Amino acid sequence: MKYLLGIGLIIFAFIILGGTFIPILQQEINYDLSKYQSSNEIKELKPLDTDFGILIPKIGANAHVVKGVDPYNPTIYQEALTKGVAHAKGSVLPGQIGNIFLFSHSSSDFLNATRYNSVFYLLSKLEKSDTIKLFYEGKEYNYLVATKQVTESDAIQFLTYEAKAETLTLMTCWPPGTTLQRLLVFAPRKAQ
Repeated sequence: MKYLLGIGLIIFAFIILGGTFIPILQQEINYDLSKYQSSNEIKELKPLDTDFGILIPKIGANAHVVKGVDPYNPTIYQEALTKGVAHAKGSVLPGQIGNIFLFSHSSSDFLNATRYNSVFYLLSKLEKSDTIKLFYEGKEYNYLVATKQVTESDAIQFLTYEAKAETLTLMTCWPPGTTLQRLLVFAPRKAQ
């Protein structure tokens, strides 16, 4: 009887973990840079939200952006991250001079991988000159990746960075599924 209960628990665990984490693993497995002949040739996707949304064609990221989220209050930002990507309170908005700071999960852990939007799971695949599109109040704003950086998890200076030009900063946990460090992507607005 003990053995049957143990086998039943193992099967149950595989079903639970498989149902929550396998979609994210499939996204990584199916990701193939070779389908893009150049960083300028991108797959055309329709934005999920034109009131405030983000679209990163190269990695298929397409999400609503929750405006004005307190990045220092886990209760508030965890709730926002169930609805999309979070826009840090105090950072500027698209079309304004300064730093637009957006953050999202790469995946929180095995059990929460689908509970939260793991929109930035493939953020590390971005390279210099890749396009990131923001949509705000019906307008499209384009940014080009300039650099990426991995920092310590407590590095907060990027939240308060005062850019002299319109700059987009994306942040997620690194490596995916952990909170050990942070991956940051910096992208100035594309010249019009």
